Amino acid sequence: MTDLKPLTVQPFIPANDDFMTRAALAALTPAELIRRTTALKPLLAAHAAECERVRHPLVETWNAIRATGCFYHFIPKKYGGLEFDADSFIDAMLPLSEGCPSTGWVAAFCVEHNWMLTQFPERFQDEIFGTRAGDRVPYVIAPGVTAPPGKAVPVDGGYRISGRWKWGTGVMHSDWVLVACAIVDGPANVVLFCALPTREVTVIDTWHIDGMEGTGSHDLLIDDIFVPDYRTMDMTEMRNGTAHGARLYDNPLYRQPMIPFLGVTAAISGVGAARAAVAQFRKQLAERVVHGTDMKQAEKPAAQMRLANANVMARTAELLLRDAVNTNIALARPEGRADFTQRSHMRLQIAQAMELCRQAIMMVAEASGASAHLRSNPMQRYLRDVNVMSNHIVYDKDGAAELHGRALIGLPPNALTF
Repeated sequence: MTDLKPLTVQPFIPANDDFMTRAALAALTPAELIRRTTALKPLLAAHAAECERVRHPLVETWNAIRATGCFYHFIPKKYGGLEFDADSFIDAMLPLSEGCPSTGWVAAFCVEHNWMLTQFPERFQDEIFGTRAGDRVPYVIAPGVTAPPGKAVPVDGGYRISGRWKWGTGVMHSDWVLVACAIVDGPANVVLFCALPTREVTVIDTWHIDGMEGTGSHDLLIDDIFVPDYRTMDMTEMRNGTAHGARLYDNPLYRQPMIPFLGVTAAISGVGAARAAVAQFRKQLAERVVHGTDMKQAEKPAAQMRLANANVMARTAELLLRDAVNTNIALARPEGRADFTQRSHMRLQIAQAMELCRQAIMMVAEASGASAHLRSNPMQRYLRDVNVMSNHIVYDKDGAAELHGRALIGLPPNALTF
């Protein structure tokens, strides 16, 4: 029996004809960026069902997000980027996830992946951020995939890489991809992050899932492609906050360990979904009549309590994320990085934040009646989405708690996810 070839999908590789000028970026403030992304929330909400149906962010909404300038958020000022702070990142991304958790998830990751690119060698940063058409400032849309690691065969000037990776969030609108590879016959503890153009990658149609359907996080396949040395970096250094960005830039933003920042980035969509679910429940309370009575559900103390508790849980989750990412940056000191205890604490704190989001959505969904599960009601989407996103490895509460517990009693880590 002949093996069937896997189905592939063609990503929408951007033309990159909408890059902003240095002057426009210099005039863009955090407040204006937040205003622009907030203004897109109704557009994303109106297209959320269609995004889910086609299984990737819609080109129309994605182009509107590109036009806000948000993908310049973490590009260094050296290259004309915004170099804004972490709080304004959360503020700018939350409205997108409130409108459509899938699209918001992809956007937040792609913004954060431009930060990842600042951890590569300066030559590569010059190539992707420093080459301009006229006075336009480039940015990159790239997935960052790590599991399972591919293989990198050392050759003259670089590596030939091969592999198939899962969870390619962002690939459907990308121009580059970032993939993790173990060096063949190399050190066991070194995993390279390798960058190559999307046109050199095959995207396998695998994203058939019961939540976060609109992210388009398909598998990536690479077969013996050359990547030069300067487009690679040691992932352990990025995880520890000691990669090239830590050496090139004074801003502690570029010295922070990667895992807490990654966890916060992904959890923004959870908070956005929780806030949207609370708003939807509040709206439904004013309209829904309790079966067998003529009483509006809004008059029921139990419903009022669920609304209040879910609202506070979503807000608490947001505060936990802000505290974690700002602590991560504050501890990114040249004289000494955050230790195992501090980093594992942030990891567990972020996992707890996502759990609060999941509980908040479940709390209001349970009280919304069977109509909450109609496809026309976004509540069912928030519930399915948060159940899927909370299964990301960084939100494994048991694993996070085990790591932090080991740290508290003086045992070494037994995993690298901190």
